[in-house]
Amino acid sequence: MSRNVDYTLMTQQLKGFLETDPDMLPVLSNASALLMESLPEINWAGFYLMKNGMLVLGPFQGKPACIHINVGKGVCGTAVAEDRTQLVENVHEFPGHIACDSASNSEIVIPLHCRDNGEITGVLDIDSPVFGRFDQEDQDGLEAFVRVIEEEVCWDVRA
Repeated sequence: MSRNVDYTLMTQQLKGFLETDPDMLPVLSNASALLMESLPEINWAGFYLMKNGMLVLGPFQGKPACIHINVGKGVCGTAVAEDRTQLVENVHEFPGHIACDSASNSEIVIPLHCRDNGEITGVLDIDSPVFGRFDQEDQDGLEAFVRVIEEEVCWDVRA
């Protein structure tokens, strides 16, 4: 299976969803479905959103997942605490990894920021059963994908 992914096309499709309705819920729902359909060798794609100082499960595609993640815990919480993308080749070697699905072996997590104030509003989380599934090309493409969401969608999920 080729892992060649057209991130430019994926990002254009995401922009099309935003033109229809920039509301957070449908955009993140369609974005997770688009990722799941477009990225080979993944088993989970979705979002965790900041609420009351912790990450709470948002729209996703895949098996049921952890509902709450504390900032600084696991790959998602570390992405928030450090405010930077976490590209993990082997999650079993990541200190404090939270195993929602034992089939996951690698992961990439990208922080999402609110366009109005720059605060972290959540993360994009993608898991794969393949060790070393994600590389710099994936990181660059997915960070561009997230920037589109940041530029067009802003919400207050802390309420």
